[in-house]
Amino acid sequence: MRLLKVSTICWLMLACTLFVFAAGEQEKAAKPLQIVQWTHEDPNRTPLEEKWIAEFQSEYPNVRVVRETSPSGKIKEKVLTAFAAMKGPDIFNLEAEDEWQYIVSERVAPVDLEAVEYSSYEALRNEYLPVTFNGALYEGKVYGMPMEITNWCIYINNKYYREVGLDPAKDYPKTWEQMVTVAEKLTIREGEVIKRRGFDFRYPYYLAFFVPMANQLGGTVLTPDGKSAAVDSPAWIKLLRYMADWGPNGHNLGSPTYTNARKTFNRDDNSIAMCISGLYQYDRIKAENEAFLPEVSVVPYPRFEDAVNDNGAAVYGHYYMVNSSSSPEVQEWAWKLIKYFTSHEEEFLDQVGLIIPSKKLLQTDVYRNKKFADVFIEDMRKSNFIMTHESGPKIQDVIKEMVEGVMLSNIPPAEAARRGKQKIDDILGM
Repeated sequence: MRLLKVSTICWLMLACTLFVFAAGEQEKAAKPLQIVQWTHEDPNRTPLEEKWIAEFQSEYPNVRVVRETSPSGKIKEKVLTAFAAMKGPDIFNLEAEDEWQYIVSERVAPVDLEAVEYSSYEALRNEYLPVTFNGALYEGKVYGMPMEITNWCIYINNKYYREVGLDPAKDYPKTWEQMVTVAEKLTIREGEVIKRRGFDFRYPYYLAFFVPMANQLGGTVLTPDGKSAAVDSPAWIKLLRYMADWGPNGHNLGSPTYTNARKTFNRDDNSIAMCISGLYQYDRIKAENEAFLPEVSVVPYPRFEDAVNDNGAAVYGHYYMVNSSSSPEVQEWAWKLIKYFTSHEEEFLDQVGLIIPSKKLLQTDVYRNKKFADVFIEDMRKSNFIMTHESGPKIQDVIKEMVEGVMLSNIPPAEAARRGKQKIDDILGM
């Protein structure tokens, strides 16, 4: 009898355990899998991603996506702080030069080929222009899918050209030497104060606009072995002299102290005649000041007259990346969502002006009919990807000091180059 009671109790305990387990599994199955996405604010892109998220959740009710946005200037710090505390999002994007540290430190996962439906990383890369994955390729694996791959060209306000007797279709600057001449004609001053800049650079994004100018002259940031700085070469000294001449102590054509030219260009308020920006700028003009569009034209990035390399501005981008600390199941579904996003490259281009340069996109009417897209793509084909290095942001800060030193503090170009080399060597641990 006692044996029977013990046996009964054991069966009851087993039944309770199975019931609790089954209930837990049902609760787990009923609870949607959550994916947290962090991205930068973009009023043109947000409606598209929100629409695609709704469609994705409708098709896969087991998934819930939480999308959070932050200002462009703050998301880098937000992501860095979160990862330091092991609380990073499942999906995020930053500029490629800022994402690189997460790749080399293995804080992000390589692309899940099965989830994005490719047989190999080579097969994935072959679907896009060659430069596309240069900012996400590490030790043979790809660590992100492109949200946008961007390069910069020159935007022109045609009206201001005509005011000074220039034809924007013929007289635009093909070289940096011509840029000085054209910008001088377009500049309006009251005494030494500039009221309208003919053109100005896109400070402080020196890796994107300035390093490519050095590349044109044969200069590089680092030596071929990557172990020391090369910013004291004749190419860099010549380029720093050009910037010194551009600034307030030279021709007085512009300065890092002025408002970013791209920010005021759209207003057509007589403050800037030319600026540097990407294709997305056109769609922002359309959204902010559509009446201005007929007066806008876009031309390739200038080259130096004695350039030894025919490259334009740096190609850079944002990649959708996945946190390697997320659970395997969340990672899988995160990549599936990213695949869904990036399969809409025509809408990205048509409605936001963001280029995901797949070979398929370049064969579509959307691409052929997108105003100025061909100008950007042709320059992109000739250009280098932006510098990706663990210390890239620190190196950019040093280049900023070099440029601002010659422009604002009258530091001789050769001395600025010497100091810059020493600081970058210190960063590299030389």
